[in-house]
Amino acid sequence: MHAHTRQTQAQLTPAAALALLKEGNGRFVNNLRANRNLLRQVNETSDGQFPFAVVLSCIDSRVSAELVFDQGLGDIFSVRIAGNFVNDDILGSMEFACKVSGSKLIMVLGHTRCGAIKGACDDVQLGYITAMLGKIRPAVLATPCEGERSSKNEPFVDAVALTNVQATMKHITERSPILEKMVTSGEIAIAGGVYDVQNGTVEFI
Repeated sequence: MHAHTRQTQAQLTPAAALALLKEGNGRFVNNLRANRNLLRQVNETSDGQFPFAVVLSCIDSRVSAELVFDQGLGDIFSVRIAGNFVNDDILGSMEFACKVSGSKLIMVLGHTRCGAIKGACDDVQLGYITAMLGKIRPAVLATPCEGERSSKNEPFVDAVALTNVQATMKHITERSPILEKMVTSGEIAIAGGVYDVQNGTVEFI
């Protein structure tokens, strides 16, 4: 597989971009990989890059977007922050990816058993972590719960992860007029998913 060019990127629709991620996760789950020559892709992207999607995911070492979606060099912009929420800098990066560089899809990817979500559930107070987890706390408070509202309740933690993805998707268009306009015009789409750290599958939402 060759790296994306300006032409192949331009020909993709947002729906087709999402399909590429779904197909890639299918390969990953089945322990298959697309036939890529990464060194060749280094050469192909040396003069420019034309990624078809930007993926916002957690810093968790088990959730590398390039791996779980089986993508190569030059295929996706990867933005990572604990708890996969947006701030001004991340929104600026997304605007660059879509408005300037032509990406067709924004994927917000949360995951099960997320440490940042657990910390937010427990309202951890520790250095700069406190303010960071404060960005996730609204998702904790908005998620219904049966039983204890803490990190000990694994179904609750995973439910908060889903709520957080949905909230992040909403915040992107609420806070960025540029991206909101691109979504409305059909130039891009915003999708979400939750990666299961136990089996490697992404549940798309």
